[in-house]
Amino acid sequence: MASPPPLPSSTSVLSSASSLADSLFQRSLDDLIKSLRSDPSSEPSIISRSLSEIRREIRSADPLTKSIALQKLTYLSSLHFHSMSFAAFHTLELLPSPSPQTKRLAYLAASLSFHPSTTDLLPLATHQLHKDLTSLSTSSSSFPFLPSLPLHLLSLASSPDLSSHLAPDLVPLLSRPSPLQPKAVAATYRVLSLCPSTVPVLFKPLVDCLSSDNPLTVSAAVGAFCELSAPPNDPAPYLPLAPEIYRVLVNSRSNWTLIKALKIFSRLVPLEPRLGTRIVEPICKFLRESQAKSLVLECIKTVVSCLSTHTEAMRLAIDKIKELLSSDDDPNLRYLGLQTLGMLAPGHLWALEESREVVAQSLTDPDRSICHEALRVMMAMTLQANSIESCTLLVRQAAKSDPEFANEILDSVLTSCSKDFYELVVDFDWYVSLLSEMARIVHCTKGDEISRQLVDIGLRVRDVRPELVRVARELLIDPSLLGNHFLYNVLSAAAWISGEYVEFSKDPMELVEALLQPRTSLLPTSARAVYIQSVLKVLTFSCNSYINESGSLVNDSVIARMLSLIEMTVGPLTESEEAEVEDRVRNLLGVVRLVANIKDLSGDKGKDGMIYEVVRVMDDLFSDEMGPVSANAQKKASVPEDLDLKENLADLSEFISGDDAAMSRSNPSILFYPQSRNSSEEVEVGPTRVAESTSLEEHRKRHGLYYLSADKETTEPELTEDYPRVNETLPPSNGDTARRVKVTKPRPTVVKLDEGEDLTASSSRSTKVEAAKDDPLSGAIKDVLLGREGKGASSDFDASSSSQGKGKDKVKGKEIKSKKSEEGESKDRHKGRRKHKHRKEPAPSVSVAQETPVIQDFLL
Repeated sequence: MASPPPLPSSTSVLSSASSLADSLFQRSLDDLIKSLRSDPSSEPSIISRSLSEIRREIRSADPLTKSIALQKLTYLSSLHFHSMSFAAFHTLELLPSPSPQTKRLAYLAASLSFHPSTTDLLPLATHQLHKDLTSLSTSSSSFPFLPSLPLHLLSLASSPDLSSHLAPDLVPLLSRPSPLQPKAVAATYRVLSLCPSTVPVLFKPLVDCLSSDNPLTVSAAVGAFCELSAPPNDPAPYLPLAPEIYRVLVNSRSNWTLIKALKIFSRLVPLEPRLGTRIVEPICKFLRESQAKSLVLECIKTVVSCLSTHTEAMRLAIDKIKELLSSDDDPNLRYLGLQTLGMLAPGHLWALEESREVVAQSLTDPDRSICHEALRVMMAMTLQANSIESCTLLVRQAAKSDPEFANEILDSVLTSCSKDFYELVVDFDWYVSLLSEMARIVHCTKGDEISRQLVDIGLRVRDVRPELVRVARELLIDPSLLGNHFLYNVLSAAAWISGEYVEFSKDPMELVEALLQPRTSLLPTSARAVYIQSVLKVLTFSCNSYINESGSLVNDSVIARMLSLIEMTVGPLTESEEAEVEDRVRNLLGVVRLVANIKDLSGDKGKDGMIYEVVRVMDDLFSDEMGPVSANAQKKASVPEDLDLKENLADLSEFISGDDAAMSRSNPSILFYPQSRNSSEEVEVGPTRVAESTSLEEHRKRHGLYYLSADKETTEPELTEDYPRVNETLPPSNGDTARRVKVTKPRPTVVKLDEGEDLTASSSRSTKVEAAKDDPLSGAIKDVLLGREGKGASSDFDASSSSQGKGKDKVKGKEIKSKKSEEGESKDRHKGRRKHKHRKEPAPSVSVAQETPVIQDFLL
């Protein structure tokens, strides 16, 4: 007697009941859309509830329930940007569905759910993708375009492993004219980009698509080659394709295809200049006859970038640029006109000068993009001859612009004028005044750069120091600058200049009054400390001039007023809570009390007394001239033999008290203070630090290049050696002869210490070129076009090919082996001349165009 069938388990009963409940009460996509539109205010809660339902429903065993959940999730991902990565595996479960609608939904969801972090699941779909790609001949008439779904998935989401397995399945789709051929071309581009080892199989069928009768296929093929040759890839391997691309350029009627073809030629012409002679005629025809602005714009870019030696084409391109600039009704065309106009610099600056007025008017355009592009073009046409006119115009425009654009203008002017040690600046008196004008703009936030350039110009250019002191005093007495915290560094620089170059001042008393005005209490500690130190320098200079009778403006009354003003203004600051200010104030008042009786000296001005000695010592202290420091100064200084840079510095905590450390953290301007400030004893940093290794004298001997001279007698020869005399001729720089102009006032000498600053830029450019040459895709394409399919590439591809195409691969392998056996003798003969595969050798000077005769015949 047969045994009764086993009863279903409780787990299976519960799962089937749950699946049945989900199917009966599942909300459809229409229900989800209606709920979202009925109550827009509750959209986040509705989406959150729907996502929780989808996560439960998508795990159902019922394909219909799973497909509806996936449909809702696709909608939320497309419109509300919710991640679908958690549904990647469930998407793969629906790919084998016999229903065309479900299969289409599964492929769409797969293209949305797969990204670089989830492509590890794609190999699970290899068999199904291969089956769908090869189903063109077996598919029913009701659904003849089934291969378009995996092609779409390969174009959007793929992996190198999946690309290598499915590459043979793309060859029939590329070779057979059909509506799927353009999609196959797009998928081929993606496969080639991800897996260069597929080049021997896919590249030649892709090249054949350029001669297809279907315009869509030709357009897709040109687009694929345009992307493959785009930077950072090396475009040189595509030179043999120039005849096919030229045929497309002449015969195609699609503007999109022509634009892509022009982009390809713009990369090939610099490699083979003779191509320019062939393409210049059709490009000029497009410029004269085409009404499509996009095609005309691409023609202009091609002419400017690689056909600048063809006069007729350049003239037509410049005329078209002027037409774009005059398009008052379309701001987009004006922007593109400015963009292409900027491409003419620096080779055709005459064209930029002809459009200077239009560019200047574009600075006031309400469209911010046009203003930015006009600013870029204006800076590109700024030369030494017109720098004064251009920069003055820009600074005046900045004063009338909104804060953001005003600071962009100031930044452009500051960057351009300071480039290459102020190469564009001829009149430094004008430039110093321009810096002062920039600082007075209401919304200026470039105080750090302005202050840096003011100090740097004072150190490098001697002739400008009188004007610099005058401008510094005007900045000090301007009350509007105290309200902008971005300009505190400008005021500090002006105070430093007033004290450092006080000998160029016409009235030292005016400088003291400007430095001690009551409004300086609004400044931060660092700025007030510089002010007080500058007062000390001015006082020392005035006393020395009074004793030596070298200044007609310094007399008894001036000295008395100066001392009285200093003591009355600075005296209350001795109780300041700011340590640095208090320290400098006490130093200044100490000097004031020492020279208080200077006005009571006898007729000889007390040259033999103590006051004279104090004044002389103080004057010697500030008399040495400060010069610029080279950016490579630290590299030139050798590290002392007894200096251990890896030594533990924890023992420094023994010399710093807790109060001093807390004070230094609260005030960044205070670094370290020893426990006893009044102690005159030397502090030993470590047991290995001996006096002979850290003495100032030995350090001067070793690094004397970075020290100022101790006495005035030796100062002059050192300055003469380091700083050229005014108006001394400098060696001419490369390419500057055409930009020099005759000026009435000779350009002063600018001290230059930093040379070779562009080495990093050149090295980065060479690195990019080497990276392009080492591109595996370009190398594989070059080998295929020159008939040198290497064994390594084919073996790599065979090793990763799919199991479904083993029979085909065996036949192909036999053919390849027979070809290799026939070519073996010729390869052995030329073995000595061919480059070893694994040995890095310099690239040969012969280009690809010289290795293959097809480009030669085309050019001839």
